[in-house]
Amino acid sequence: MRTIRVTGKGQLNVKPNMTRITMTLEGLHKDYEDTLRFSAQDTESLKDILAVYGFERSDLKTLSFNIVAEEEGYEEEGVYKRRFIGYKFRHVMKVEFESDNDRLGKILYALADCSLQPKFKISYTVKDMESAKNELLGKAVRDAKEKSVVLSLAADVTLKNIQSIDYSWGEIDFEVEPMDKTLLCKLAPSGTGSFDIDIEPDDINVSDIVTVVWEIE
Repeated sequence: MRTIRVTGKGQLNVKPNMTRITMTLEGLHKDYEDTLRFSAQDTESLKDILAVYGFERSDLKTLSFNIVAEEEGYEEEGVYKRRFIGYKFRHVMKVEFESDNDRLGKILYALADCSLQPKFKISYTVKDMESAKNELLGKAVRDAKEKSVVLSLAADVTLKNIQSIDYSWGEIDFEVEPMDKTLLCKLAPSGTGSFDIDIEPDDINVSDIVTVVWEIE
């Protein structure tokens, strides 16, 4: 059986409509049990802060959590040594909500003003990712078909049944981060317990490929 293999590419511009705040809490404590306890307390305190702005406690999602033994170097009688100083936790979490600059400004102000002092970054994503992925995949398949028609006509062969369709199954990154950390540090309070934010993120540009194999005669 003779076949023709063609790779098609789909490209899509998607308007972001969801705001994502990624927050990181860290702490260092002598005892492992204390590290676990304080990390849990800090997470609950963060949920308390977010609850004021309309979030359910379950809306705060963990992206990663780890505890590692920390050491420091020191010199004693001309000899460089290392000693244990405690256990450090690092808890990375996110919340997402439909984009609203007024709500975002209030949340960021609360995070910057709270005793937890979490590290945070702002990015934008798409609410209905599955629909966007399906549209992108459809574009890639149509592109492969158009190329196959051109090639078959040029080669004077006839396309028959599709034998296989392969695509990457990779995770497509529907995320854009227009506000860098330098800009975050320069945000000015509006005087009403909020940062004055006016952000209109650009479209998210994504692409994917598929490979289609046709039988030809």
